[in-house]
Amino acid sequence: MTAMDALAAVTGHARALLPDHAVITDRARLRTYECDGLAHHRVVPGLVVLPETAKQVAAIVAACARHRVPFVARGSGTGLSGGALPHADGVLIVTSRLRRILAVRPADERAVVEPGVINLDVTRAAAPYGYHYAPDPSSRQICSVGGNVAENSGGAHCLKYGFTAGHVVAADLVTPDGTLVTLGGEAPDAPGYDLLGTVIGAEGTLGVVTSVTVRLTRDPEAVTTLLAAFPGTDAAGAATSAIIAAGIVPAAIEMMDALAIEAAEAAVACGYPPGAGAVLIIELDGPAADVHAELATVTRLCADATELRIAADPAERELIWKGRRSAFAAVGRISPDYIVQDGVIPRTALPEVLRAIASLSADTGVRVANVFHAGDGNLHPLVLFDAAVPGQEDRAEDVSGAILDLCVTHGGSITGEHGVGVDKAKYLPRMFTDADLDTMQLLRCAFDPAGIANPGKIFPTPRLCGEVPRKHHAATEPPAAAEIF
Repeated sequence: MTAMDALAAVTGHARALLPDHAVITDRARLRTYECDGLAHHRVVPGLVVLPETAKQVAAIVAACARHRVPFVARGSGTGLSGGALPHADGVLIVTSRLRRILAVRPADERAVVEPGVINLDVTRAAAPYGYHYAPDPSSRQICSVGGNVAENSGGAHCLKYGFTAGHVVAADLVTPDGTLVTLGGEAPDAPGYDLLGTVIGAEGTLGVVTSVTVRLTRDPEAVTTLLAAFPGTDAAGAATSAIIAAGIVPAAIEMMDALAIEAAEAAVACGYPPGAGAVLIIELDGPAADVHAELATVTRLCADATELRIAADPAERELIWKGRRSAFAAVGRISPDYIVQDGVIPRTALPEVLRAIASLSADTGVRVANVFHAGDGNLHPLVLFDAAVPGQEDRAEDVSGAILDLCVTHGGSITGEHGVGVDKAKYLPRMFTDADLDTMQLLRCAFDPAGIANPGKIFPTPRLCGEVPRKHHAATEPPAAAEIF
C-alpha cells in the first residue's frame, strides 16, 4: 500500500467517525494548519481531523497505527519550535475541540481539563474559590493545556512555582497504537515508573493526551509588582543576582532590553521609562508581612535603577505586564521577520552572555532583541531579519545557532520551555552524546515501535525502532551501557 493509499484509508475511517466539518482535506483549508507559532517552518498536512472526544482520538490513532500513517497532535498552535509541524503524508489531530473543564475541586486543590482548554481559562474557573493555575506562558490567553504538557511550558512565574511538570498529577493518554491509558493518579506520588513525567515534555512523540489533572495553587495574600529601569542589561542582571542571593525568591523577575522595549512601546504603549537600556519586572507575592519586608530589600538592591515604579493597583500591575506579555508579537512592529530563540544559562552568567550576544549582533549586523525570564536564566533572544533581503535569513540562522552555543558553553541548555521540535533538532548533539541519544530513542521506541507519533521531531537523525544502536568504544574503558540494549 502506498502512502497515498494509506492516508486515503485513514481518511475513510475519519469520515465514518466524525461529521463532515471535522474532516479537512481541501488544500486551501489544510494550509491553515501548515505551521505553529514558528512560521519559519511550514508543511501542509495530508489530512486534518478535529475530534471532540477521547474515544474519537483513540479511534483515529488506531486507524493510523493500522495503516502505518504518521500523526501529529496540535492544540492552539502557539508553539515556538515547530513541535506541531504537520507531516505531508500524515494526519494532524487538532485537539482544540476537546475544551471542557471536567471538574474544579478546590478541596483537593485539583482541576481536570481536556487538552484544548486554554491555559488562562483554568485560572478563571478556579478564581471564585481563591485558587489559580500557576504555569503562565506569555501566550496564556490562547495556548492550550495539552500543548503546555507536550512542551513542559513555564512562564513568567515559573521562577517560584515551577514548570508544567510540577503541576500535573495525572493524564489520560492515547498511546501510538490507539490504546487509552491513565498515567499518574490522585495520590501525590503514584507508585512505579514515572511514565507521566516521561510524557510531559515529550513533544507528542509518545502519544496524545486527552485529559489532564492539574494542581491548583491558592492565591497569595498579597502581590506587589515593580518596574525598575536600568542604564543597561549589565546593571539589570547584577540586580537580579543580588535579589536571589539575598534569599528572596520572587514570583517573577523578567528582563527586557532597549530593543524589546522599543517594540513593546510601538505595539501596546506600555509606558516604560523612556531611554531605559533595560527594565526588570519584579513580582513579589505571599503573606503580606513577607511581601512588605521583601519589597524593602528589593528596593535597596535596585539602587542603580534610574527609575523604580511600584504598581498601586491591579490596573497598574496589568499595564506593567502588558509590555512583557506582548513582546514576542510586538517585535513585528520593528522587523518583518524574526526567529524566537529559547536557551538557558546560569543566572550569574547573564551579564557575560548578554554582552556576548551584543558583540555577535554588532559583528554580524543582525539585530537581537532580548526579553526573558531573568530570574532563572531562561533567555528568549529575538533574532531580527528581513527575508526579502538575500542572505539575511541565513545570517539570522547562524546568529541563532551561535546564541545556543553560548548557552551550552556556559553550562546551560538549548531550550528552557519552547521544546526542541524541528527547529532545534540539529543542536541536540551539542548537549548529548550519541549514546545519550540512542538511549532516548530506545524509550521512544518502547512507546511507539512503528515510529508514527510526531516523527521527525526532537532527534536529529532518528533511527528505526528495532535497529541496533551504534556501538561506542573507548580504548581504556568498558563498553558503553547503550551497547547492551
